[in-house]
Amino acid sequence: MNAPLILAVPSKGRLQENAQTFFARAGLALVKPRGPREYRGTIAGLDRVEVAYLSATEITGQLAQGAVHLGVTGEDLVHEMIADIGQVVLLERLGFGHANVVVAVPQAWIDVRTMADLDEVATAFRHRHNRKMRVATKYVNLARAFFARHGIIDYRIVESLSATEGAPVAGSAELVVDITTSGATLAANGLKVIEDGLILRSEANLVAARQAAWGAVEQERARILLDRIAADARARAFREVRVQLPSCDDALIARASARFGAVAPFGGPAEGFGLTLHCPADQVFGLAGFLRDQGAVVITVTALEYVFSRDNPLASRLEALVRS
Repeated sequence: MNAPLILAVPSKGRLQENAQTFFARAGLALVKPRGPREYRGTIAGLDRVEVAYLSATEITGQLAQGAVHLGVTGEDLVHEMIADIGQVVLLERLGFGHANVVVAVPQAWIDVRTMADLDEVATAFRHRHNRKMRVATKYVNLARAFFARHGIIDYRIVESLSATEGAPVAGSAELVVDITTSGATLAANGLKVIEDGLILRSEANLVAARQAAWGAVEQERARILLDRIAADARARAFREVRVQLPSCDDALIARASARFGAVAPFGGPAEGFGLTLHCPADQVFGLAGFLRDQGAVVITVTALEYVFSRDNPLASRLEALVRS
């Protein structure tokens, strides 16, 4: 008997809440049969799937080892912790957990605005103090790679085990590489982000593990999950527009597509020139005006719950991973 597909999700906090909401929206309700403190769960109505509740750091490590099949974790952790990025595939950005990994220096360093400025300061610091500038960070690998791209060598990493932003005030480092959402915490600690010091824009991702045991059952369960997730994503991106026109042809639909990104998922107009279009949500009002100009009297716009399609880019990425 095949082992279950294992989906790892964050075990607590806002990330867990957002992950739960994300999967529920796709018709995948995460369930803890033995209570909220349980670290193993299921998906309602979908057998052969086990949900593992772990920290985001643990999820990333488990993905790298192939101990779980799919996991929700931050892009920052994937790039920091997994030396061979080919061990995983980032299937989908999930729209939450946004944060930036940045280089931040004391606000008092008024002449340091760019990484080039920082390079000059680092060299001068070494000559003046006979030691290298210290960079406090939890993102050792990301920091080293970024500094190397900018040709900065006069520094040394001080691994941070607690609040990184407090290191310069505490005197344990001169600057930091840290993660931030708004920059407010950095500013409160007297730090500023360097203008070109953005290392990575991160958000929560659905990630697949290359080394996991991808048997027939695991692949089939994963396709079900990915099909529902893709259907939800398509539905949220579009609105359904229905209209009756005095006349309609392929040229009119082509114009609606070129100007507003609208598509006719069921083909051209029905008898009597009734037409159904799917339109990007931010283009609906422009499309409605265009259709009125074509003679439409009434146009209805409705939200979509799910839009299933034969083509699923998420499943295609997974299939490519399994075949490789």
